[in-house]
Amino acid sequence: MKRFAIFMLFAVILALVAACGGAAAPQSAAPASSSSGTQAEVAKEEPAAAAPAAKTVVIGYTSSKTGAQEVPSSGQTHGLELWLEQVNKDGVKLADGSVVKFEAKTYDDESASERVQSLYTTLIEEDKADYLISPYSSGLTDAAAVVGESYGKVMITTGAASDGTYKKGLTNVFQLYTPASRYLTGAIDLLAATDPSAKKIAFIHETDKFSTDVVDNAKTYAEGKGYEVVLFEGYDSGTTDFAPFINKISAAAPDAVMGGGHFNDGSTFARQIAEKGVNMKMLALLVAPPEPKFAELGDAALGVVGPSQWEPQANYSADAAKAAGIEWYGPSVKEFVEAYKAKYGEDPSYHAAGGYASGLVLQRAIEQAGSVEQEAVKAALDATNILTFYGNVKFDTSAEAHGLQQAHQMVYVQWQKDDAGNLVKQVVWPKEGRSAEPLYPLAR
Repeated sequence: MKRFAIFMLFAVILALVAACGGAAAPQSAAPASSSSGTQAEVAKEEPAAAAPAAKTVVIGYTSSKTGAQEVPSSGQTHGLELWLEQVNKDGVKLADGSVVKFEAKTYDDESASERVQSLYTTLIEEDKADYLISPYSSGLTDAAAVVGESYGKVMITTGAASDGTYKKGLTNVFQLYTPASRYLTGAIDLLAATDPSAKKIAFIHETDKFSTDVVDNAKTYAEGKGYEVVLFEGYDSGTTDFAPFINKISAAAPDAVMGGGHFNDGSTFARQIAEKGVNMKMLALLVAPPEPKFAELGDAALGVVGPSQWEPQANYSADAAKAAGIEWYGPSVKEFVEAYKAKYGEDPSYHAAGGYASGLVLQRAIEQAGSVEQEAVKAALDATNILTFYGNVKFDTSAEAHGLQQAHQMVYVQWQKDDAGNLVKQVVWPKEGRSAEPLYPLAR
């Protein structure tokens, strides 16, 4: 009886198996002796590898929220903040498939070099900054660069044109601005092209590192072109009374006056020259004229020339890059200008363009490296030769001047009046990039 029951149970099981097998979809079965199991079993036992984790890169920098460099520094910071906002929408994809997002750590350096070294040390040691952006001005950047180098951190410098910083044997510092040695040479070329009869130039300049570098090189260049330098004097940073210098200018009777320093002193100098009615044919000043706020001087701004690292009229494009045989990277001039105006409600200055470009160049280097490792990114920066909305960017890789900017060129702007009598900036040099003929001589 027991055997019969077992037989009947076995028969029922066979019938059930046969019925189930007829209803199932065809499937390749693994051999009974296999230890690997079916694909489904393997999937359960060995889950797929997780996608690479997102990475956060910390960008450290200081800005001058107060002090003498407040105006240009705020523009530089705004440009960098716009880049941060845009790049973090999608991030930067690395070779391992992970996506990099950026976080900023920043402090107010109060335009004081004695604060910069301690703040950049804090950014690296406490805030764990991976990459550094320079403060605004050559003096502050010179102090910050030493700190970055001592910790082996790559720093993109913007708002810092002095050549000397890049001739100290530093290897991690990369300059975006046209070097100071070429800052005013174009103004001398403009004078020569506009008025071959002009022979005398006066240089009055702030005695900070940047301005001194500029005028020393400009003086040598002018004398090499046959000009007589009839006045060459410096004034302390923070000077507000330029009467003694203006009296000397009047006595020397130069055809052109060149120099200045930064925004506050340059604006004050231009205003006092206009108030005194000093007779000259050209006035070319550093830093101040390209800033939109310079127009607040009214007629004292009229005719003043200034070297600019970038202007919205600049004709940099993908087509220009193709013609030059180099890579185009980033937004167009129009796209940058529109995005900046939408965010801040004003036209970007060259300081703002430089701030944005500092992030953009770092972004490309990380993409090219496929990594956020310092040495890989540094190698990518060394190999950089691109055209952006900001212009051509290429770095010196020699031991003597590593990181010095080689390719970027200045444009020269002049404040003129449009048909409605409004003050507007025009590009007057180089000739092929002009948006208007120069206003010359300067009527005072």
